[in-house]
Amino acid sequence: MQATAYTYDENTRSGSVLLDDGTPVPFDAPAFDAGGLRLLRPGQRVRIETAGEGEALRITLVTLQTL
Repeated sequence: MQATAYTYDENTRSGSVLLDDGTPVPFDAPAFDAGGLRLLRPGQRVRIETAGEGEALRITLVTLQTL
């Protein structure tokens, strides 16, 4: 699934993305670390993997979108 980086805190390595419908979804440090990134800037296009649905939706991986 694709999304757009919305917020990112370097100290906690957590933040949020915006899904294509505009829904913000938070991610935690383990999801960020799983993608092998060192930094994330708001507006970057990212690829995410998720688990759960609805209110239980959580991001398990955040990495840069590549073609």
